Amino acid sequence: MELPVHVPLISAEKTVNPISVVGLLTSELEAHLEAAGDTAKAWAKAQDFTADFGQTLSIPNATGQIETVLFGYGDNQKDALETGAALSKNLPVGAFTLSNGFEDIAGIALGFSLASYRFDTYKKVSDPKSQLIISDADVLEELEPILAGARLAKDLINTPANDMGPEELAAAASQLFEEHGGRIKVIMDDTLENEFPLIHAVGNGSDRAPRLIDATWGKDTDPKITLVGKGVIFDSGGLDIKPAAGMILMKKDMGGAANVLGLAAMIIKAKLPMRLRVIIPAVENAISGRAFRPSDVFTSRKGLSVEIGNTDAEGRLVLADALALADEESPELIVDMATLTGAARVALGPDLPPYYTDDEELAETIAVHSEAVNDPLWRMPLWKPYKKYITSKTADLANINTSGAGFAGSVTAALFLQNFVENAGSWVHFDIYGWTPIEKDFRTHGGEAQAIRALFDMLKTRFG
Repeated sequence: MELPVHVPLISAEKTVNPISVVGLLTSELEAHLEAAGDTAKAWAKAQDFTADFGQTLSIPNATGQIETVLFGYGDNQKDALETGAALSKNLPVGAFTLSNGFEDIAGIALGFSLASYRFDTYKKVSDPKSQLIISDADVLEELEPILAGARLAKDLINTPANDMGPEELAAAASQLFEEHGGRIKVIMDDTLENEFPLIHAVGNGSDRAPRLIDATWGKDTDPKITLVGKGVIFDSGGLDIKPAAGMILMKKDMGGAANVLGLAAMIIKAKLPMRLRVIIPAVENAISGRAFRPSDVFTSRKGLSVEIGNTDAEGRLVLADALALADEESPELIVDMATLTGAARVALGPDLPPYYTDDEELAETIAVHSEAVNDPLWRMPLWKPYKKYITSKTADLANINTSGAGFAGSVTAALFLQNFVENAGSWVHFDIYGWTPIEKDFRTHGGEAQAIRALFDMLKTRFG
């Protein structure tokens, strides 16, 4: 068992005399200090410690070294991940073990570790100042795939496009799958143009060649689960170019690909019994004489023709061909993830990704696991009457809302994708943001792992 670099969790076997942390509600503080003695009472008064949530009080021994740390819960115990994050931010330097007042050790340790994430590829950053000692080896084993997958997703999103092109994204997928006995093929050039016309069209404007990444792991006799991720490594908007403000974060437009690879890492490292397939259309939406144009019409892999109403609605195009491929083998479940629409952010903000499915049981199951692991998600409707908004007078489909009003942008994007899935047992689409703009609790600023902890929990329960 090997935790990712910088994860501040260590086995109890590797540490001598860690500092004990005691969790207290505000209502418990007075009784605890009475039992602890006059020194603790005086120290708490001097430091104005009232056990508000996240507040810590270091109590020294006779030699001045920290003997115990009190951690405040406030009026009620909080979510375990939020508790772990508060510990990570507020504990002093040292190695700590959780004592009385802490229940969900695994959840606290997960929050502690997620809040301690550092991206240090281009700038030296300080390591987490505190370490959490975990005495239960099963907890460390449980957390290892989750932390590895979350870190992979965040690292990939945070890497700028000059170092994260289609080739580099394919290399990251190859490393993950080949290190664990998986198989991978990358489709490019004439084969891509002939078999995946929409992917080729979107990526053809860039000097960095577009490609389709198709990776598998596990036994072919196990249930087939397929993950599809939007891998637009940078989105200029194409000929319908974005303004500067809209382009500044477009290195994260491969957040869907990053997150499906993060989820794949969790599945593989946990050795869940499934035949996992990951399909990623990896492209750059750039401007050149080869770039696709508004009013162009392309025939997709599925045979449906698509009129281009706006070159900045490219994500659904590359996903369409990828979903068509995924659907051809009729897997039990297809999950697609994409940083697809600004409309989803307008509706639900950056921290609450919408998901779309017609499978009522799957929708409810996702909601249950989302709440259980504090990985917020919200179901949105595949509202069939809005299909009229993606019609074209020239082709079978339009890649934008043609109503003239621009309503229901996230819903119509999902309805567009639904046209390319018909054989899978179930399909669910996640319109994620893939980014935390303002650091909060266990979510650090920058690239974010969204929906994949909930999905991993669901798949582990179902197949583990």
